[in-house]
Amino acid sequence: MNLESSISVPSVQELAFQRPQKVPPRYIRDEDGDDIIGPYPSDPSLRVPFIDMAKLVNADTHQHELQKLLLACRDWGVFQLVNHGVSNTSLKNMGNQVQRFFELPLQEKKRSAQRPGSLEGYGQAFVTSEDQKLDWNDMIFLKCLPIENRKLDLWPQNPPEFRETLERYCEDIRELTVAIMKFITMSLGIQDTQISESFREGLYDIRMNCYPPCPEPERVLGIVPHADNSGITLLLDCADFSGLQFLKDKKWVNVEPIEGAIVVNIGQIIEVMSNGIYKAPEHRAVVNKWKERLSIVTFCYPSPDMNIGPAEELIGEGNVAVYKKLTNAEYFSKFFNRELDESFLDSLRI
Repeated sequence: MNLESSISVPSVQELAFQRPQKVPPRYIRDEDGDDIIGPYPSDPSLRVPFIDMAKLVNADTHQHELQKLLLACRDWGVFQLVNHGVSNTSLKNMGNQVQRFFELPLQEKKRSAQRPGSLEGYGQAFVTSEDQKLDWNDMIFLKCLPIENRKLDLWPQNPPEFRETLERYCEDIRELTVAIMKFITMSLGIQDTQISESFREGLYDIRMNCYPPCPEPERVLGIVPHADNSGITLLLDCADFSGLQFLKDKKWVNVEPIEGAIVVNIGQIIEVMSNGIYKAPEHRAVVNKWKERLSIVTFCYPSPDMNIGPAEELIGEGNVAVYKKLTNAEYFSKFFNRELDESFLDSLRI
């Protein structure tokens, strides 16, 4: 099965506009032995860790905040990052453009529709069969950096400032990624900046999600549980209520949106490079009965020239490599040519 393309499916936004009383069967997740919504409860008492970038940079507070970062990456695989240096203006502008795009008439949005054989564009991801269960979301997925990866025919020209805003936003995110990766590798005891600097020449793909209101939110999922195949993932939540959840100790934990914060989670590339010390966490999106939620997710990858395997500093002296060493091309070939229900990371273990 090749997962690099997706079958065209109806717009969930258009479905929600009709204000149905019931959810169509193809979206329902709580019957026919489909226990994907189960089997773990939510735990409102748990909170995703906070990391303050200003404290990582400040010599007086650096060591204490670095220890907090190590614990967040090791025990959670996710944290909310504040004082990260990306301006509130940049975040707000990007959120506004995404909102304006999803407010466009369907025919206008379809000018950016996914083409056969590609995941890029407006639609849904990883739909590989006509009877597959669907997520309660619409999305537009665009490759942003390097510039030569862009398919500008899929970049919306409406709203008029969308392209320019996205260009600026992904440059801001790249700078932040290089900076936070320096501290993530440092927290592992790796002083060499080769890994963090490889994100300067890396790939940045952005997925903008719209989760419309749903008449039976407890019966659907906005996105099914998954871990990311990225190095790290940076998420901007544009809502004032939670919808993103991470699995921690077999409990789903809500990520409460904080204005100006960016949610950072470890991807499978860093799980491999950390030799399993840091974990790429399972996460999902749930939806709301009354409100639409938007999010902007940037998948950040190291340079294609970088091999993907445990860092040399973390193996030897009794520490055996848990994962194979692969070229970048081998890693992505394994990811896109797997079965959807197959554990990708298990296929990379030695």
